[in-house]
Amino acid sequence: MSKNTPPCPQCTLDETHLEGANYICDTCGYEWPAEIAEAASMDEIVKDANGSTLADGDTVVVIKDLKVKGSSTTLKVGTKIKNIRLRGGDHAVEAGGYMLKAEFLRKA
Repeated sequence: MSKNTPPCPQCTLDETHLEGANYICDTCGYEWPAEIAEAASMDEIVKDANGSTLADGDTVVVIKDLKVKGSSTTLKVGTKIKNIRLRGGDHAVEAGGYMLKAEFLRKA
């Protein structure tokens, strides 16, 4: 089942649904108007280290060794990550279970 609802702005989880003119978070119960969520997603443009605009489904390459918090793993320079998803906030790119900053990525 494909789900196209935005994450909750309060708890940042994806468990939300549209009810009438509002989105509702199933986890924390927060409600916000659907128009605001759509306008916020349109305003936010994520750019990579070279200034290219990123979009959902793009392939990116890591430009710096990145240590993974809570693990002994490191994402090495040149690692290609396919099918990214864009999120809001500081770590705007979700890729393969990692939340990454766009400043450490370049579009492939």
